[in-house]
Amino acid sequence: MNKENNKLDKATFAGGCFWCTESDFEKVEGVVEAISGYIGGSKPDPTYQEVSAGGTGHAEAVQVVYDPSKITYRQLLDVFWRNVDPTDPGGQFVDRGSQYRSAIFYHNDNQKREAEASKEELGRSGRFDKPIVTEIVEATKFYPAEDYHQDYYRNHPLRYRYYRYGSGRDQFLNSTWEEPETAVMKSAADKTYSRPADEVLQKKLTPLQYRVTQQDGTEPPFQNEFWDNKKEGIYVDVVSGEPLFSSTDKFESGTGWPSFTRPLEKGHIVEKTDRSFLMVRTEVRSRYADSHLGHVFPDGPPPMGLRYCINSASLRFVPREELEDSGYGEYRRLFEVTAN
Repeated sequence: MNKENNKLDKATFAGGCFWCTESDFEKVEGVVEAISGYIGGSKPDPTYQEVSAGGTGHAEAVQVVYDPSKITYRQLLDVFWRNVDPTDPGGQFVDRGSQYRSAIFYHNDNQKREAEASKEELGRSGRFDKPIVTEIVEATKFYPAEDYHQDYYRNHPLRYRYYRYGSGRDQFLNSTWEEPETAVMKSAADKTYSRPADEVLQKKLTPLQYRVTQQDGTEPPFQNEFWDNKKEGIYVDVVSGEPLFSSTDKFESGTGWPSFTRPLEKGHIVEKTDRSFLMVRTEVRSRYADSHLGHVFPDGPPPMGLRYCINSASLRFVPREELEDSGYGEYRRLFEVTAN
């Protein structure tokens, strides 16, 4: 945490397995850190074994430390709703019991009002057929979890990915949020993106771009446009224009394809199991255009431990100096330090 910044705030959320909730929040711009822990129970200093057994009343939760000048509490609420099943009263996904319940623990009256308003709006949005049952309760003492639980997704990326896929979490989230967000749930970074008709795409795209994005093709390594691109800017879907990756997260992987440690907009990325070529891999597609982008692997550099291996043919590069004119001015903040 940046201890010199006296304007940081905190928020606390329970969304089932705290490995997943921590991972979801730490990938959000403006979040300084997310700490896995326990809250809402009666036993002081509970252990993981005690909480997971369901006898303490605590819930697995994360305490999110964030910079309000970069992200608002309301936007954190949107992140939370998009990463849980708020209609499940018995736990979250494969994890059952009250220790895995979804809950928002507010720290002041303003957080309480915003959480209640957000929950009401989500209920009215029609996104879910069942009632929203996520609790909104006052925060009590938060107990950080044992060290081996902190940053689990970074320290044990392969185990984490296997657990997450087996939990059914992402399958539920992808099917629930496969349509563009309602106006209520849109964040400031989201705009309307879509896939043009196929006849338009065949005229707009090169044969290679069409084969990669529409027919799940793969371009040759070291013989593609961006594998060695070192310019500052962002990479958007060549079909829809939705922002996908940033040069700030690009690294040299030695594979001959553009590689990134994380997405620029997590909500614009969909992961699916790919069993082609007698292998089991995780395919990466864009949310709105449904373009095939590439694959993600658990062998990237720390701290994320991930390698998003992406085809250049699925991307369009927008240089830093052209962001404003191209309609991506909100991403100039990514380069403020390096540009000065």
